[in-house]
Amino acid sequence: MDIPTDIQHQAMGYDRTATMFSPEGHLLQVEYAEKAVRLGISSIGMVCTDGVFIIADKRIIDILVALTSVNRIHEIDEHIIASSAGIGSDARVLIERAQVLAQQHRVTYDSSVEPELIMKDIANIKQQFSQYGGARPFGVSLMIAGINGKKPELYTSDITGNYFSYSANAIGENDGKIKEKLREKYKKNLTIKQGVKIALEIFEEAKDKGFSIDKLELAYIQIKDGKLKRAEGEKIKEI
Repeated sequence: MDIPTDIQHQAMGYDRTATMFSPEGHLLQVEYAEKAVRLGISSIGMVCTDGVFIIADKRIIDILVALTSVNRIHEIDEHIIASSAGIGSDARVLIERAQVLAQQHRVTYDSSVEPELIMKDIANIKQQFSQYGGARPFGVSLMIAGINGKKPELYTSDITGNYFSYSANAIGENDGKIKEKLREKYKKNLTIKQGVKIALEIFEEAKDKGFSIDKLELAYIQIKDGKLKRAEGEKIKEI
């Protein structure tokens, strides 16, 4: 009986370290980390004509958890926000690094940092942890949204340290299904209000009976003032 290729690779030790390539050119520990991301919290980000937003599933599975301690969308600076999918503790380390970088930029240059500079620094850290021995890859995908001057921007990085700019994107659980819906429904001329409505519809379709607006968190930044605003649950409908 033929042994599946992935089992052969495990037996040969190709998945013992993040720095060892399999004969097919794969880093198996990186691929395992990508699976952790697909089990993570779902987030949708979207660039609109009047700003940018991220809406995320809070996924509160224990009624004993204090709701005020559950925050899925993080403030990097007053004009930059981020969400993550994957291992939450890994994400916290990267987000804190991004916050420090944003503050250092303000102190040094007396100006707000560009969202892409934050994304590039985080992506470089991720890449390092897939190249050097004695460490494992960060098991997290990071989505960063912000305003660069008067231009709304959205970036997403993967496990390997690659990152791209997007008009709209999704990370976490059901990301493939959500991206398909975004390709169908996203248009360049959407406002934040229209974009949030579409994102809610997509979440409802993806989660079916498990959908509840009370489990969602929204953060958005408008071009006109460049300041972060938040809404949760039923208040999202008011946006």
